[in-house]
Amino acid sequence: MHSFSLPADLVERVTARTGRAHPFDVMDPSKTALVVIDMQNYFMKPGFQGEVPKARDIVPDVNRLASALRAMGGHVVWIKNTTNDTRESWSVFHDWVMTPQRRDTRYATMELGHEGHALWAELDAKPEDAQIVKKRFSAFIQGSSEIEAHLRARGIDTLLIAGTATQVCCESSARDAMMLNFKVVMVPDALATYTDEEHGASLRAFYSIFGDVQTIDEAVASLERGRAQAAA
Repeated sequence: MHSFSLPADLVERVTARTGRAHPFDVMDPSKTALVVIDMQNYFMKPGFQGEVPKARDIVPDVNRLASALRAMGGHVVWIKNTTNDTRESWSVFHDWVMTPQRRDTRYATMELGHEGHALWAELDAKPEDAQIVKKRFSAFIQGSSEIEAHLRARGIDTLLIAGTATQVCCESSARDAMMLNFKVVMVPDALATYTDEEHGASLRAFYSIFGDVQTIDEAVASLERGRAQAAA
């Protein structure tokens, strides 16, 4: 797991703007979804091109948060990246930002049906959870997935973001979701990337203006407050 804490001066700045350290410190579980991004073999399994070794460390934490949210009536969504139908529509990324060898490996090993596309086996995905495929780093950008319609249909307005990589698909999805008017919380101990530096920079930038950053324990406490408030 990454070493991370919010700097005191940043917390002070956010508190001055929002009136409290965590703007979403009360969350109604029935309107909350845990969105777990890209915890697939391509990013999890040793030897795969996209491997993020630290992502394996957060699996118990992701499972714990998913279980806690389900128990309070929330929803869990597993997002799986694919390269299907991206060869023309996302050619700049593949043809200009990757070597031909890496491009072709990415295309092949994240195709639907390939082992690389499948969820990591140690994740505790349940039948009542949703599994949604995306075709871009962000699940929420136009043309990437059906997640926005799925969440709106369930009356969800609050998102907990977990998965890998923190500063790539997770932050991209979190920012776009905020722009679509969701309340968004990135959960640092349920996120992973390559280095502590990248992890921390992403979370600090997000917390500074885009949304909230809460640990699993903090998020569960916020959900419990929201449940109590809804029941009052």
